Amino acid sequence: MLTMRDVLQARRTLAGHLPPTPSWSYPLLDDAAGRRVVVKHENAQPTGAFKVRGALNLLAGLDDLGEEVVTYSTGNHARAIAYAAREYGRKATVVMPEHAAELKVRAVEALGATVIRHGANMGDAEAHARTLPGRLVSPGDEPALIAGVATVYAELLERHPELDTIVVPVGSGTGAAAACLVAAALAPGCRVIGVQSQAAPAAHDSWRSGTLVHRGNTTRVDGLATGRGFAAPQELMRAHLAEFVLVGDDAIDEARRLLARRACTQAEGAGAAALAGVLARPDLMGASVAVVVTGANATELELAR
Repeated sequence: MLTMRDVLQARRTLAGHLPPTPSWSYPLLDDAAGRRVVVKHENAQPTGAFKVRGALNLLAGLDDLGEEVVTYSTGNHARAIAYAAREYGRKATVVMPEHAAELKVRAVEALGATVIRHGANMGDAEAHARTLPGRLVSPGDEPALIAGVATVYAELLERHPELDTIVVPVGSGTGAAAACLVAAALAPGCRVIGVQSQAAPAAHDSWRSGTLVHRGNTTRVDGLATGRGFAAPQELMRAHLAEFVLVGDDAIDEARRLLARRACTQAEGAGAAALAGVLARPDLMGASVAVVVTGANATELELAR
C-alpha cells in the first residue's frame, strides 16, 4: 500500500522536471456551478496532461537503464511514457488501438517513441503489448505512477486547504486513487468523488461491486475509455473514495464548453469530466469544490463538437 512517504519522494523526483501547475477559481464558472470551483490546471503540463507526473516518477525508479519500456494507451499515458523515456534516455514502444487519433499518434512519435497500431480497442492493444519484449508498464497497476500523480493533490491541498470536495475523472483510476491517498493524509474531512462516462463504467462497477470487472466500452472520451478495473487504484478507492458518479458523454461535452467559455480553458473530454460530475450531482458537492482539468489534448472531433 502506498503512503505519503512515497508521494513526498515523488515530489523530490519531479522537482527537477516539472513546476507546480496553477489552481484558481473563475467567477463565471462559480456562477454556473452554484458554488466555488477551484480549477487545477494539469492541462498546462508539457504533454498537455497530468500523466506525465506518474511516468517520470516510474521511469526514474527502474533499475535496468538499458531496458526498453512497453505500454498501451489511447493517448495521454502514451505521450507521458514517451516524454519520460526521452528525459531518461530510454527507448519506448507504445501500442495504440488502430482508431487512435492521428494527431495523438504523431505526438507520441515526435517524442521519439515507436508506435504500433493494433486492435479495435484498449483490450486488444494490451494483449499485443504483453507479447513484446521489454518492461511492460500498465496504465493503472503501477504504484509509482499513482505516487507521481498524487503530487497533483499535494499541491492542490497545500494551496487550498479549505476545500471540502475534490472531484476526479476516472479512466484506469490512478488519479482518483492518488487523490484518495493524499486527502486521507492531509485533509481527512475533504471528500473525494470519482466521475466516469456511463458508456465505459468498468472502474465504477468494480468499485461498487468490490471486485474487478470488465464492461463494455463505447465512450467517445478517449481518456475514460477503459474496459476493465485495475487492482492497485481500486484498492485505494475502496478505502477512501466517498462516491462515484456516472455521466453521459454529452454532459462531458457541455462541461468542455463551459470551461472554454467561462474559464478560458481548453479541456479534452476526460479533463472536463470532473466538472460534468459537479453539474450533474450538485447534491453530493460541498461549498468549495476542486476539479482537475487532467488534460487539454482534445481531438479534432472534440473541438468540432
